[in-house]
Amino acid sequence: MSTSTKLTSAILASAIAGLLASAAHAAPLTKAETDAAIAAHKEKCYGVALKGQNDCAAGPGTTCQGTSTMDFQGNSWKFVQGGTCASIQTPNGGHGSLMPMKS
Repeated sequence: MSTSTKLTSAILASAIAGLLASAAHAAPLTKAETDAAIAAHKEKCYGVALKGQNDCAAGPGTTCQGTSTMDFQGNSWKFVQGGTCASIQTPNGGHGSLMPMKS
């Protein structure tokens, strides 16, 4: 096997691994993951996740986990410690919400 073939194979394998990791990350939370978060006294907090770091519900055109398209997107949520959502302040002066907000 030539050096060029080995390099091409390594690049291809790396690209496939990256695609698989991305697809797995964008999957919806499982029932077990959601149940574990609720058991840990977590609550869904809208408008506090950074771009691509939401736990779910990122609005039209997105699939779910890790698919928010902007920081502090109002229709995407992240699990936070129960009772803390409304006290989380965003850089634009807003706060987290237990309900979806306009972005």
